[in-house]
Amino acid sequence: MAKPVSTKPRAVADFKTATDLLNVLPMTAEVKNGHLYVGGVDMVTLAREAGTALYVMDEETIATQLSDYIKWTRYHWKEVDVVYAGKAFLSRAMVQLVDAEGCCLDVSSGGELALALSAGFDPARIYVHGNNKTDEELNECLDAGVGRIVVDSFEELEQLSTMASERGIEQSILIRVTPGIEADTHDYIKTGAEDSKFGFGLNSGNAFRAVKRAAELPGIDFEGLHIHIGSQIYALQSFSAAIEVIVAFIAKIRDELGIETRLLDTGGGLGVAYGVPDEPATIKEYGKVVIDDIKEECEKHDLTVPRMAVEPGRSIVANSGITLYTVGVIKVIPDIRTYVSVDGGMSDNIRTSLYDAHYEALIANKADQPRTITATVAGKHCESGDIVVSDGPLQEVERGDILCVCATGAYAQSLSNNYNKQVRPGIIWVKDGTWRWVVYRETYEDLMRTDAVEGVCP
Repeated sequence: MAKPVSTKPRAVADFKTATDLLNVLPMTAEVKNGHLYVGGVDMVTLAREAGTALYVMDEETIATQLSDYIKWTRYHWKEVDVVYAGKAFLSRAMVQLVDAEGCCLDVSSGGELALALSAGFDPARIYVHGNNKTDEELNECLDAGVGRIVVDSFEELEQLSTMASERGIEQSILIRVTPGIEADTHDYIKTGAEDSKFGFGLNSGNAFRAVKRAAELPGIDFEGLHIHIGSQIYALQSFSAAIEVIVAFIAKIRDELGIETRLLDTGGGLGVAYGVPDEPATIKEYGKVVIDDIKEECEKHDLTVPRMAVEPGRSIVANSGITLYTVGVIKVIPDIRTYVSVDGGMSDNIRTSLYDAHYEALIANKADQPRTITATVAGKHCESGDIVVSDGPLQEVERGDILCVCATGAYAQSLSNNYNKQVRPGIIWVKDGTWRWVVYRETYEDLMRTDAVEGVCP
């Protein structure tokens, strides 16, 4: 059933220009001659040359976020792995940038692993996630020689032991623990509560039993623990609460099993600014809280401080990206709302339909003008819930304008789809006044490439 348009209170015209939206735009964003520029590139000219719908990402913003995570975590403790969570956005160019910045990589499927390997990423620096890894995927991980597999169930633990033993190797693993912490975020992206499809429950005793079993099994090297309490978290105390619980568990493992936990991975989840009022914590603040809290809790329990890992994804790429559309039909329904239809929608950004996510929008060719109207940016798909921005402020809009939706670098392309046989947009990276394709736009031929037709062999 189609999801209805949001009934939450409507935004009002806020008279802000693009200059007032810099907190949700890439760090190189600026306004020149009335147009929005990112990475020194005119977004209006780019849209008209490369076509829309189009994802645009600022390479400088991504590289800065990666390096800041390394800087502000290792400032407090030298042995920290910054593990980019590829689920947020992944391409060969992204893998190579992660590599160049000295970070590790988190993959969650055989496809993500294959892409990483095709880009030349060192498998020893790969962490593998997934609550239902197939036997094929586990074989691919072992054959590739991945550094760490995050184990999510007893069944997986036993299967991995058998597979590793058959190869005569020991596979380093982390046990994923659900610590029972309710992060202050959307229900769909909470992952640390007891009632979760992910990991072993701490309060049920399953996490302890999993560690004990891992230590007994051949082919398994228990290296440590992994927790992840959710995504888009603004309240740093949520991380503090989870760290307090998990370090106490590490002490229990030492005291009752005599086993050392050599690595603690606290997952990701730091929130980003999607709206003008949003004020997420900085990477500097996050690094201090997470790393110092682990050190303090270890001191409290007389534990050796383990190697640490953090897994940022969204906060690396979200604000590096924008999506450009061309405005089509504009429909004014008196006393109800104005619909501004664009040449994309839930096929290139399903988060608004899925999570009721909020985005800021602006007209890239009128970037110096104030947002004087309120409009709903609608997609072109056969769903009434195909909404990109619900009742948001916008400049006066005309057919043919280039509309920009901000902060779409995370999960927009990752969750994109071919609904209504819509081709998925390409991805362009901008830097120092130049642009390049990193993922080409799909074609109609791409849509039909795997379609089996009688008498025609692929």
